[in-house]
Amino acid sequence: MKKNNLGEQHTIFNHFISEIRDVNIQNDSMRFRRNIERIGEIFAYEISKEMGYKNKDITTPLGISTETLMIEKPVLATILRAGLPLHQGLLNYFDDSDSAFISAYRKSKKGGKFEIKIEYMSSPDLNDKTLILCDPMIASGASMIMAMEAILSKGKPKHIHVVGIIASSAGIQYLKENSLVKNWTLWIGAEDSEMTSESYIVPGLGDAGDLAFGKKK
Repeated sequence: MKKNNLGEQHTIFNHFISEIRDVNIQNDSMRFRRNIERIGEIFAYEISKEMGYKNKDITTPLGISTETLMIEKPVLATILRAGLPLHQGLLNYFDDSDSAFISAYRKSKKGGKFEIKIEYMSSPDLNDKTLILCDPMIASGASMIMAMEAILSKGKPKHIHVVGIIASSAGIQYLKENSLVKNWTLWIGAEDSEMTSESYIVPGLGDAGDLAFGKKK
């Protein structure tokens, strides 16, 4: 596994990270969603550097310009519902890509514990494709591994890019130890060292799905 932490590069990306963490700015759900979307756009730009390219002659009004263009069309996958704004940011740049959606949720158990359940998945064929699988928060890492396992039933990608805005150190370690494929890259915006017993990242930002779309019952 290769890990890329964009938050370590000291760019405007860090401003978007700080705003989605800020409890005062979080009160504006539209801005929260837009910041997640902008973060997705930056991830897409960086991931595009890993794609295959070839030269193509483009006819302009005054002549021919040789441009280097991406020849791959990645499949974009996300975990519902929190992943939707991040997925949209990726889709804004990879705008002709096919999409996959995975419905996963926490099923509560006695003692405050829970297990991850996957109810539904929709995906195109993934054989020999580049797959970008995103979820804003990588806490324990369990839901990401389960999502990866489910989506791999739709084919064998040539490479997987896993995108998470904020990840816990424990979650990253879990992904390393339990990944179902060897050829994959992890992209994050920040790594936080702590995680609560309920698998919330500290300092994190709270529940990304609730902040983006409202609290659920």
